[in-house]
Amino acid sequence: MSIQILLVDDQELVRAGFKMVLDAQPDMRVVGEAADGIAALESLRSVRADVVVMDVRMPKLDGIETTRRICQAGDRPRVLMLTTFDLDEYAYAALKAGASGFLLKDVPPEELLFGIRSVHSGDAVVAPSVTRRLIDRFAPMFPTTDDRSSAELAGLTGREREVLVLIAQGLSNAEIADRLFVSEATVKTHVGRVLAKLGLRDRVQAVVFAYETGLVKARGGG
Repeated sequence: MSIQILLVDDQELVRAGFKMVLDAQPDMRVVGEAADGIAALESLRSVRADVVVMDVRMPKLDGIETTRRICQAGDRPRVLMLTTFDLDEYAYAALKAGASGFLLKDVPPEELLFGIRSVHSGDAVVAPSVTRRLIDRFAPMFPTTDDRSSAELAGLTGREREVLVLIAQGLSNAEIADRLFVSEATVKTHVGRVLAKLGLRDRVQAVVFAYETGLVKARGGG
């Protein structure tokens, strides 16, 4: 079954280029296009999309707010945000809004395809180390830990908290398995339970959560 994709970008030529690449894949199909966030939300009422490829800066409703609304709606598509390295603040905001990752807008086609497949399978596109660099930079923006976050952390077992810390430190499942002397399958089970208990969509959000709650300290925050 093919991955159903909604393209959201205010530049028609960009959408046309992406559509040509994506529709050429045997496992992908572009089911809709939109030039702004409002149109994207309207499209999602009538078409079923698995992944939304979303530009950050658009008229009427930008990609950040559109992503937030999509993710707050519940069991809706995963969002892959398109951004640039000189707009790191947008990338951070995208992760906070619930995006499953972000890519440079001018990525090679194979990276875009890999990103879409990764997001569709439930993985995060952004490497935890990249996420940590964003977090280190924007540490002053973090709110103080609230009671809800403390309660959620308290719901984790000791091993689950340990796994969450290692995720936030940028370790892969294989590296966590080596560190804890357990199998990679066991680590995957722990990661799944952490995400489920905390109501998080993927590892990227787990990294953000770990820093925001103070479980792991950002360099910028001491």
